[in-house]
Order: sequence, then structure tokens, then C-alpha cells
Amino acid sequence: MDITLKINNKDISASVEARLSLLDFIRDIAGLKGTHAGCEHGVCGACTILLDGEAVRGCLMLAVQAEGSAITTIEAVNGAAHPVGELGVIQDAFCETHGLQCGYCTPGMVLAAQALLKHNPTPTRDQARDAISGNICRCTGYVQIIDAIMVAAERLQGPNQPADQTQ
Repeated sequence: MDITLKINNKDISASVEARLSLLDFIRDIAGLKGTHAGCEHGVCGACTILLDGEAVRGCLMLAVQAEGSAITTIEAVNGAAHPVGELGVIQDAFCETHGLQCGYCTPGMVLAAQALLKHNPTPTRDQARDAISGNICRCTGYVQIIDAIMVAAERLQGPNQPADQTQ
């Protein structure tokens, strides 16, 4: 099948088998390796992407099903707000709070956090916990990830500055 997918605001066309997963299209055809393949059963969340702003599992969806939707991967999290190579507010918060260790789950966690904060800019810790409940992290114990989401939520309401910065 011939399809064109809009990934990170760029149209990517290819002839694919109908059974090709969206995850494989993103990684192998679009060449975007930030979306990770984990369990490939939708359990771990490593392949989380945004589909029309909603967090979804790239491994559970066929590429042909995504035609006509806007797909966002970790490579485009910063968007036009930050120059290429600079961290966005959510990524910065993950770094500052040590919400990442090995980094394998981090792209999926960041995108899940972005989807949450888009719909709920001032979540509670329980809402943040619920938003990432489908993403598995084997390193952090989740406390730092929740902290990162809360820091990002606060900073998205004002200036992105380190929490310990004094004036």
C-alpha cells in the first residue's frame, strides 16, 4: 500500500505492507530512532508517540491506520519553541529531577507527560502517576519521573528556571 504519514510536520511517503506497525514505519522508514521498541505488545510504553496529541503505542497500531493523523515523536518535542539541540521544558525537568537513568523509557515518558500537560496544565501527583501508568521504567522507581512532571507543569506556567535558583 502507498501511504503518506505526517511525522513531526513532515510528510513521509512509502509503499508498505498493510501489516507494518507504526513503530516500524517511524524507526525504519522515517529513520527516527528516538521511539524505542520494547515489548512490542503495548505493555512497556517505550514506543509511545503522540497521535493527534494523544499518547498511543506505536507498536499496537498499523502504519496505514495513521494516515491522515499528525504524529509527534520525541525528536520534535521541542517544536519551534527551542532551537534544535536544546531541551524543552519537560526534558529539562526530567534531567534536573533525575527522572531518567538509562534513558530507554524516557522518550515515551516525556511524550506521555506532554500529552498530560497539554490537556491538564496543573495535574496532581496522582494524575501524573496515572498518565504514565502505561509506561514501564526499570531504573528510577517513578518518584523522580512524577517530580519531573510536576516541575514541568509549574514551569510551563511561568519561566523555566532551576528550582534552586536564588535571586
